[in-house]
Amino acid sequence: MSTTTGRYSPAWIRALLAQPWIGALVRLALVSAFLIGGINKAMHFDAAIAEQAHFGLHPPALWAALAVVVEIGGSQCIVFRRFTWLGAGGLGMLTLVAMAVANDFWNQTGAAHFMALNSFFEHLGLIAALVLVTMLGDVRSGEGGGRG
Repeated sequence: MSTTTGRYSPAWIRALLAQPWIGALVRLALVSAFLIGGINKAMHFDAAIAEQAHFGLHPPALWAALAVVVEIGGSQCIVFRRFTWLGAGGLGMLTLVAMAVANDFWNQTGAAHFMALNSFFEHLGLIAALVLVTMLGDVRSGEGGGRG
């Protein structure tokens, strides 16, 4: 993985980030919640439909199927650095919908408001990370080998 840490980062940070396995591990960590969520929804599809209905998304079966495809497919795009823009874009849009539907802090009060507000901005940070992984891009030909 090529890094852009710059000359102001300590040498040990540059050395660590230059390891070929770091990029793959970080991409897997970034999408881990989506990947596990998509697999869980696929294995318990009735519960996934109920979840979508609970949040008022109709038709719930369509939203559940879309979530499974986007969570698993988008995660694979990012992990394997193929069509990263598509995978990250899909996961980002799914996260944006989830933020608006499940983290409606503007409709909450007290502790529920606090928890929804925190979750909303955590999801916003996740969308920003998906944008960053897109900016890093897919594997390019002539990039020095490795799929790190």
